[in-house]
Amino acid sequence: MNQNKVERDALKEFLDRKVIESDHPSFIPTDPVSIPHLFKNKSDREIAGFFASIFAWGHRTTIISKTRLLMQLMDMAPHDFICNHGKEDLKKLLSFKHRTFNATDLLYFVSFLHHHYSSGESLSTAFTRYMKPSDRDITNALNGFYKYFFSLEDVPYRTRKHIATPEKKATCKRLNMFLRWMVRRNSAVDFGIWRTIHPSQLICPIDIHVGRVAKKFGLLQRKQTDWQAAVELTEALRMMNPKDPVAYDFALFSLGANERF
Repeated sequence: MNQNKVERDALKEFLDRKVIESDHPSFIPTDPVSIPHLFKNKSDREIAGFFASIFAWGHRTTIISKTRLLMQLMDMAPHDFICNHGKEDLKKLLSFKHRTFNATDLLYFVSFLHHHYSSGESLSTAFTRYMKPSDRDITNALNGFYKYFFSLEDVPYRTRKHIATPEKKATCKRLNMFLRWMVRRNSAVDFGIWRTIHPSQLICPIDIHVGRVAKKFGLLQRKQTDWQAAVELTEALRMMNPKDPVAYDFALFSLGANERF
């Protein structure tokens, strides 16, 4: 038997085991995905998940506490707040800050979400309007979402840094994570509530830790951690699981979080 095939099969078996270990309810409490899990309503989960993913840099405990605080400022009813807030309600948000994300950014995010939900029931259409069902991946969806998100008047220049786009060669890690939460099905962690994007079209979230593990396994050759690296890694993962390549995010993230690996 071909030695390379033996090694690939062994790697797949190892990573599949890690996915089973990590894609488990025990993963939820210490991860930002715990915030959308606080809600049952689809739109609440979308909004909570969107903010949790956007805030997802730094320590996970801080990300969780800050996103929970924002949900509390929205009276633990984010969709209702987004759609029906008044000027007095917005004043509660003026003191909010998470790292470089401040009240200016938050007010624009709220304005965009209000605009979108005024004419749509789901945030999914903010992505799917820019992609075809036949698209191999979500590149067009993410590029289109960036343009749509910043299509309102008087966009604060500083706010643009909080939404990534493949056109600028960004990894789009946080949006890829958000889409994983919304799209992946048959998961103990992810919701699978968006059916207009297929799990096979997702791109694996990547940062320097996931990239390090991927290179160790020979799944990634590219030196830069950028959009092309995310695509390259996902293509390698598709070889092991064409229908759900991003399932391996659980394995790579868990291994990457252990600096001894």
